Amino acid sequence: MKNILYILALSLFLPAHLVQAGDAKEELKELVGKIQTKIKEGKKTEKDLAENFAEFDKILAAHKGEKNDDVAQVLLMKAMLYIQVLDNEEKGLPLLQQLKKDFPDTKQGLGVDKVVAGIEKQRASKEIQRKLAVGAKFPDFDAKDLEGKPLSIARFKGKVVLVDFWATWCGPCIAELPNVQAAYDKHRPQGFEIIGISLDSDRAKLDKFLTDKKMTWPQYFDGQGWQTKLAGTYGVNSIPATYLLDGEGKIIAKNLRGKALEEAVAKALAK
Repeated sequence: MKNILYILALSLFLPAHLVQAGDAKEELKELVGKIQTKIKEGKKTEKDLAENFAEFDKILAAHKGEKNDDVAQVLLMKAMLYIQVLDNEEKGLPLLQQLKKDFPDTKQGLGVDKVVAGIEKQRASKEIQRKLAVGAKFPDFDAKDLEGKPLSIARFKGKVVLVDFWATWCGPCIAELPNVQAAYDKHRPQGFEIIGISLDSDRAKLDKFLTDKKMTWPQYFDGQGWQTKLAGTYGVNSIPATYLLDGEGKIIAKNLRGKALEEAVAKALAK
C-alpha cells in the first residue's frame, strides 16, 4: 500500500494539476512522466535525477512572478521528490517552507502544514519500526477483541503468534489471506495463533467479511481506520504489515508472504 504521506499529497494537490491545460501544468506533467520512467527503471538517486531537478528550476524560473496553483505545484513536486523518493528531508523541508512563504494564497501553500505534519508522523513511525527488528521483544498491548475478551501477546505465551495489521479494503491483504488461512489451519493444532488488527472503520462490514471468510482468530478493532490506536503504537503506515513472534514474544520475522510464512511458522514450531 502507498504510505499515508504520499496519499495525502496526491489527494491535496494532484487532481487540480491534471484537470486543465496550461503552460506550467503541461511542463510539469511532461517532467513528472520522465521522472516516473526513471524510477521504474530503478534510477532513484539524486545523481540519476539531477537533470530533472534542473528542469524543475527551469520551469520555476520561466514562471517567476506567477503566484498561482500551477506554479506552486511545481515547487511542491520538487520538494516531494526529495522527501518521498530520495528520503532527503534536509533538502525537501526547506522547499516546503519556501512554498508556504512564496505561494501563501495557493492551495499548495495553504496545505504545507498538513504535509509537514504527515512527514513528522512518518518519521516517528520509521523510528518505531526501526526498533521492531528481528530478535527484539514485541511490545505488548492490553486491549479487547471483537467479542470483548482480553487481547494481548501475553495471552498466547508459549505459542507462535502472527500479529497481522490488515483491512477488508486492502487489496494486498486480501490477496495474502489464503496463505494466512492455510498456515493457520495447518499449524494451529501445534500452537500457532493469529492476532488480527483491523484498520477498518465499518464494524458491520468487518463482521460480515470475517464470517464469509471463516476467519476465526481474534481481532482488534476500534473503528478509526488509519488512526487505529494499535497502528499508531507500532508505527504502521502501510498494510499488510505482519510480525511473527516466538513463544516469548520476540520477533522471528516481519512481513512474510506466500509460502515463506508457512515455512517460518513450521520452523518456529519445530524448535
